[in-house]
Amino acid sequence: MAKRSRTAVLKRQREARKAEKQAMKREKREVREAEPTRNEAVATADDLAGYGFSDDEDPSAETTDPPPPWLV
Repeated sequence: MAKRSRTAVLKRQREARKAEKQAMKREKREVREAEPTRNEAVATADDLAGYGFSDDEDPSAETTDPPPPWLV
């Protein structure tokens, strides 16, 4: 058997570490994409009422201002 140089061994080890790191990142990304996001904030009815949005209003009953004369 031929004796391998130290640099070739180190190079192989570096490549193996890089491949492992990339595989770990891929796995983490797949897990992250698979699980639902937990930090997604959803406003409650009380929150919406506090901001001036309420479910009581009928959107079709809203009055709109006529367009400006230069657009008619």
